[in-house]
Amino acid sequence: MNKRDYYEVLGVSKTASKEEIKKAYRKLSKQFHPDINKEANASEKFQEVKEAYEVLSDEQKRAQYDQFGHQDPNQGFGGGFGGAEGFGFDDIFSTFFGGGTRRRDPNAPRKGDDLQYSMTIDFMDAVFGKETEVEIPKEENCDTCDGSGAKPGTKKKTCPYCEGTGQLNVTQDTPFGRMVNRRACQHCEGTGQIIEEKCPTCKGAGKVRKVKKIKVSIPAGVDDGQQLRVSGQGGPGYNGGPSGDLYVVFRVKPHKEFEREGDDIYLELGLTYPQAALGDEIEVPTVHGKVKLKIPAGTQSGARFRLKGKGVKNVHGYGIGDQHVVIRVKTPTKLSEKQRQLLREFAEISGDIPEEQESSLFDKIKRTIKGD
Repeated sequence: MNKRDYYEVLGVSKTASKEEIKKAYRKLSKQFHPDINKEANASEKFQEVKEAYEVLSDEQKRAQYDQFGHQDPNQGFGGGFGGAEGFGFDDIFSTFFGGGTRRRDPNAPRKGDDLQYSMTIDFMDAVFGKETEVEIPKEENCDTCDGSGAKPGTKKKTCPYCEGTGQLNVTQDTPFGRMVNRRACQHCEGTGQIIEEKCPTCKGAGKVRKVKKIKVSIPAGVDDGQQLRVSGQGGPGYNGGPSGDLYVVFRVKPHKEFEREGDDIYLELGLTYPQAALGDEIEVPTVHGKVKLKIPAGTQSGARFRLKGKGVKNVHGYGIGDQHVVIRVKTPTKLSEKQRQLLREFAEISGDIPEEQESSLFDKIKRTIKGD
């Protein structure tokens, strides 16, 4: 399936700044978040937006994307040299020089595979951190055979075809003469060893799939898209090597009141016209609880107030952010006749008499009767 252009996904131009990209992502991720949007394709759109942001917000990834698009530049020659799929530098050396690259011992200890787990967490848990448990489906060494793959009481044997090297030399005639290619032994799958009697539990794989509970400490201040490495909780090692690591990627749910940008919190606060005009002292919600805020007389819609230290603790320990309160002056939609009359008097005193639009024929008749 063809992927959409990342700039098109976020609805920004190719010259968009980091701030514009971040703003577009915040808007779209909130719009399509599966916990908010219940449309059938909301989850797919959310993942598409997230993927686009992860690339375009990273300078190196963005530069690579601008140059190569969705094509992976590390794929090498692909179908070059007559369309031979998977024909790379190792094959070139093997063909012309009889195997010029150094192969590692197939039986040497190797670290296990790293695993990735996506965890969705509440907004407040991201702010303050939390101890939790997750269930991870992962491979573990088989208890029956201790990961060897061989039936208990038996052992693996050296592969007689490759003599334990894990590789076979394949001779072929070419226009350049007789060439020798080195390939992984298909009899032992490149391991250099053959299991004659397989373990009845794992069927010779040496590993079984289990669901394991793992404790995860969500760090205070973690943000959406950031990840935590849990050492040694990945896949089991090979040939006695160490286990891989588990990378937990955090997905933070949006909050109904607060919006987060870095370590700062933003809150839109509605004020009545009298509060904005005359000033007031009000209680404002923050992630740390309610605090008092003085609203000076004459405050305009769009004005911002900073509550120092009321933001999010930096996940790396570099201080704590602030909360920014953005004022929105609320215009009343329903007025009593007394309220209307007082506003008319105010307008008259101010020398700015509006040309009122009657809300209904009944209101117009009522005013005519009163002589207004």
